[in-house]
Amino acid sequence: MPREPQWRTGVWHGDLPLHLEFPAEWDVTFLWPNTPPPLSDGEIAAILERPVGHEPIRQLCRGKKRPLVIVDDPNRPTPVHRLMGGVLKQFRDGGIPAGEVRILVATGTHGAARTETIAKKVGQQAAASCRILVHDSTSSEALVKIGKTSFGTPVYVNREVMQSDFVVGIGGVYPNHTAGFGGGTKLALGVLGFDSIKHLHYRHQSLGWGAAEMGASFRKDVDEIAEMIALNTMISIQVDAERQIVRMVYGNPAKYFGDEVTFSRQAFQAPMPGDADVVLCNAYPNDLSLTFALMKGTAPLYHCRPGASRIAVAFCGEGAGRHGLFPLQRPRFYRQRHIARRMRLMSFSDLARKVTARVHRGFVQGEAGSQPASQNPIRVYRPGNHAEALPAQVREVRTTSSWSEVVEAVRREQPAGRRLKVVVYPCAPLQCLAQPVSAVMTPPTVRAWNKKSA
Repeated sequence: MPREPQWRTGVWHGDLPLHLEFPAEWDVTFLWPNTPPPLSDGEIAAILERPVGHEPIRQLCRGKKRPLVIVDDPNRPTPVHRLMGGVLKQFRDGGIPAGEVRILVATGTHGAARTETIAKKVGQQAAASCRILVHDSTSSEALVKIGKTSFGTPVYVNREVMQSDFVVGIGGVYPNHTAGFGGGTKLALGVLGFDSIKHLHYRHQSLGWGAAEMGASFRKDVDEIAEMIALNTMISIQVDAERQIVRMVYGNPAKYFGDEVTFSRQAFQAPMPGDADVVLCNAYPNDLSLTFALMKGTAPLYHCRPGASRIAVAFCGEGAGRHGLFPLQRPRFYRQRHIARRMRLMSFSDLARKVTARVHRGFVQGEAGSQPASQNPIRVYRPGNHAEALPAQVREVRTTSSWSEVVEAVRREQPAGRRLKVVVYPCAPLQCLAQPVSAVMTPPTVRAWNKKSA
């Protein structure tokens, strides 16, 4: 009989089992993903021997002098350490010792993670033997301009990439607001300069969380950039609710990435919250900081019915965190400047199309008599003891380290004397909300737990 999955908290900071006491009046339903068993070390090694679209690393790297491995940064939960030993063995077999392999942590505009966290990410063997580099998107000395894409995006890229003669990328495949899914060639964004990243985000229309459109302009633009920097050899990983690798593919992402998105949308499909009284999102495995817990782990909380109580759980082992393009605590007039920057980078036709769509949405809502419904604040519960405090309030978000305080807030928000329908997304950053037009998704595994603790 399959083992009941365990929900967790504290990515890179223990990956601890999560225990919450649910009140007796809560009828709790966990929406677990339907994922295959974790891969063994032997299965991971075998996948490195079966590339899609080209040869194994040992053959591709023969005769090379400056190999570079680009990995997504610790704000992504990808357990690179599980396969780094196999990757370094491939390099050794190709005549390149570990000491000559450089690893570039693709931070994009994220704040740099702690040194010890990066070591956990890449593994102790790689941390001790390889040269570890951390990208800085704002350093002019670290960047070189190599041209523009056909979309007009100026490409400023980390010099180490352009000074390499063989590049391998390692990253996870996760839902994303901007591109629908991160991973694949989107890893290239993590080694670009701030101006390039800003152009990519402002010039293209966001696809929405978990969208599967591979032909969108954003994806085509990053595909071009990946080609320009010779990032056409990649290892893509998918993890389950406990951050165990359940799927991995190595090769040319142009050959396989669409299949990886299809798998993720099927395995991690979850229903909308519907008429739930309480919606709880566990931000693991993207709960390294409050910034990324809110960006990656709260999508269902914006689809609740009016009046529903909204809860997120996030360990935030590295505090508030940072995103240079979308800051957690926004300065005065941030929204106005954000809109102005987007408008400057949009063509006239794009701008006209966006305005027309917004006017149409307003007309439809007016005809239906619908207005934006008021929502209860999002309450972020932070388990564990931490030396670094979080802001008590950020826009509609309230943070607390007291679970009883969260429970009491729900009791104030919900009518007394009745049972509450509660839905839990145990690994919200990985879960895709069901789209009614989709015919390819399979239903999620749903388990109802009507008991006090989990």
